[in-house]
Amino acid sequence: MPIDTVRLLGWFDSEERDLPWRRPGVTGWQILMSEIMLQQTPVSRVAPIWEQWVERWPVPSKMAASSQAEVLRAWGKLGYPRRALRLHMCAGVLAAEHGDVVPQDVDTLLGLPGIGAYTARAVACFAYGQRVPVVDTNVRRVVARAVHGAAEPGNPSTTRDLADVEALLPRTTARAARYSAALMELGALICTAKNPACLLCPLPECSWIEAGRPAYTGPAKKVQKFAGTDRQVRGKLMSVLRESEGPVERATLDVVWLSDPGQRDRALHSLLLDGLVEQTESGLFALAGEGDAASPPVRV
Repeated sequence: MPIDTVRLLGWFDSEERDLPWRRPGVTGWQILMSEIMLQQTPVSRVAPIWEQWVERWPVPSKMAASSQAEVLRAWGKLGYPRRALRLHMCAGVLAAEHGDVVPQDVDTLLGLPGIGAYTARAVACFAYGQRVPVVDTNVRRVVARAVHGAAEPGNPSTTRDLADVEALLPRTTARAARYSAALMELGALICTAKNPACLLCPLPECSWIEAGRPAYTGPAKKVQKFAGTDRQVRGKLMSVLRESEGPVERATLDVVWLSDPGQRDRALHSLLLDGLVEQTESGLFALAGEGDAASPPVRV
């Protein structure tokens, strides 16, 4: 079943959220920053940080001129800080090889460090208005329900998912780009994973509704927990280093997680392997790019 383009776009015209990266004058680089930040992070947490970054690093060369540690500190507690390192690396390539401008086509975007299939298509679509399918979790859920009559999408399949959305896109480029944004917004606001607001849905037809809203019968979804995980420990270790003014002693890091020293050591080792943390020759620990700092150990 196709999704009614006129109804969807009409709803989006009146209900579109006023997100800062959707405002006039936002560049491809600034859209790219928003897309990297929004991966696995809610809009409410991203928006204020993004606005700070736009002011501080309005073009890639500005970020490239900053150290990795500066970028990691500015990233704060958005989570998954490797995204910040990849963005810093990408900024360097954009400044050196692309005239400080984010490319418009998907293939060139895919050649940039840290840019995957979703991000490349999202930037091409939302920054440059190109007619390319953009598929995130929200879009997959809307398509699963409205088109296929399923409560939830199955396992991700890049080929199938892109083909599904490609078939739905309006032929006109300008309408297709707006349609992609509207489809994503519908999944974020109305066709949500839990308690979808079907009575408020603008779509006149939905295969899932017509089938009687059958329940999801697939395997139980894993609930991602945070408390007590290695990710929580990594976050605590990174907080110490972000808040310090230079390399710190191992003892400074040890006190953040005393309940399980083995887990703490594992988390620290993983940060070193990911390149987020460096160890100096004298055995101190620092954010990436600060391992050679001549500062004395800082006790925080």
